[in-house]
Amino acid sequence: MIFFKFTPKYILQNMKVLTNTAIVMLGLVVTLSSCSNKKQQSQKTGLSYNDPKNGGYLRYQQSHPAPGPGLVPIEGGTFVFGGSADQDVTYEYNNVRRRVTVPSFYMDETEVSNQDWLDYLHWINITFPNDNELYYNALPDTLVWRKPLSYNEPYVDNYLRHPAFQDYPVVGVTWEQAQEYCVWRTDRTNENILRERGNLVTWKDQAKGGAAGASAAGQPFNTDIYLNGQYKGQGVDGKKMIRDLNPNAQAGTGKNAARRPVRLEDGILKQGYRLPSEAEWEYAALALAGNTQFENINDGRVYPWDGLGVRSPNRKTRGLILANFKRGSGDNAGVGGGLNDKAIITAPVRTYTPNDFGLYNMAGNVNEWVADTYRQTSFEEVDDLNPFRGNEFSNKRLANPTKGLYAKDKYGRPIKDAATSNKKLKYADMIAQQQAQVAKNANPTANSAAPGATTTAVKDPLAGKAYTPDYRDFNDTVSTALYGNTTLVNNHSKVYKGGSWNDMAYWLNPATRRFADQESASAEIGFRCAMTMVGAPEINTQGKPHLPVKKAKNYKAK
Repeated sequence: MIFFKFTPKYILQNMKVLTNTAIVMLGLVVTLSSCSNKKQQSQKTGLSYNDPKNGGYLRYQQSHPAPGPGLVPIEGGTFVFGGSADQDVTYEYNNVRRRVTVPSFYMDETEVSNQDWLDYLHWINITFPNDNELYYNALPDTLVWRKPLSYNEPYVDNYLRHPAFQDYPVVGVTWEQAQEYCVWRTDRTNENILRERGNLVTWKDQAKGGAAGASAAGQPFNTDIYLNGQYKGQGVDGKKMIRDLNPNAQAGTGKNAARRPVRLEDGILKQGYRLPSEAEWEYAALALAGNTQFENINDGRVYPWDGLGVRSPNRKTRGLILANFKRGSGDNAGVGGGLNDKAIITAPVRTYTPNDFGLYNMAGNVNEWVADTYRQTSFEEVDDLNPFRGNEFSNKRLANPTKGLYAKDKYGRPIKDAATSNKKLKYADMIAQQQAQVAKNANPTANSAAPGATTTAVKDPLAGKAYTPDYRDFNDTVSTALYGNTTLVNNHSKVYKGGSWNDMAYWLNPATRRFADQESASAEIGFRCAMTMVGAPEINTQGKPHLPVKKAKNYKAK
């Protein structure tokens, strides 16, 4: 028997050859199999999909959508809500432990930075150059830095706009401003996708017609309006629109074939950016997936990293502080020449080591707004699947009920009204209700309230029963009349979490929670966005066992 001795270099060279060969063979197999595949058919009728000759029944390519820009996937699962809290120094008992399940979702890798917010302000400036009110309302409150007995005036003037701070987290933004940013970011992301694909006029061609981002009608792109078929026509439609297989569409062949806008079913557009729920935020901060094997959590966590301390145990970084926080009274960064957390105030959004989900600064730097309305007993009352307190249901107002056209505000976004029913109405009832709403909106005296600004019970004119679109008040004993007298909690109280550069280490625990009014701002509060994940919850399927799934057979007519 002859033995061959292979050097590591030889093995690596041949592994590369084998790998390249395998890739070529795999590509050939995929090509051949795709050529031999028959048309997909309905499993219930046998009709072929995507065939213009039989009516153009559509079946879209099933896919797991990629996250939007800036997001990382968070595989959901069960965890103990409030479980990482090891003490209650506030004696509020507002994070009682509760096992819940959080579905998979996407979350921003970093906090929203000053540069990100300047992008937002720039877009407003070029799209609505004469709307000073819109621009002013979007400005962060830089006066949050101003203190009567502290010389922080340089931060008032420089923190938002100076390039030295461009990668630092934006602060001075209210909960309401963060919500508006999420809507804007959704529309800009989806618009960019459509223009880059050629489904809308490209950026180059769009710039020739005037202000970037505005349509021929002078209103910017909005995802809801686009999906409803109200954002199209000359000057808007791109050269690479999807072919329309509907037999009722305008006839044509080749370049003159009927085209259509992208639909939600195409899986091209991203789900909306939004603030994460409190449960999502806490789950993402703990990142227990890094300590889990076969559904067993090996070690719990007090912080977004392992261990009970705030310093790194690793050999190369041993002793370095792992987050930006206030070590003690009057100690924001340590002694000159040996700064402990390397930051006096905030730090750049990619400072420190990310947690096991790849998220930066889930402890310290700035507190972060979440979507939930604060109540002391929320942990005990919310559902155990996707827990959230803050649902305020609304419907898009129809300008033309028979055609299904949405009413738009002056910024091209759909106007939303408080929901009047918790179920799908009959068509005749829906049309009657919408027509009554249109008539009401036409009468200024009958519609004095701002669109969608109601959180009180709405009387259904058809059913005659009251329906409350704001579920946050369900069985709520907090009286808004007492706000400011005996309590600071009302429907405008929003949760923020995570601890900041000006907080002690206690607040770095993901289970801790505080609240502030949704119109308030602080130099210690910023935010990051999240996005709902649709489809299968499992993110990384490689190396994991799965039950076999048998493919459906095509029907052959006899």
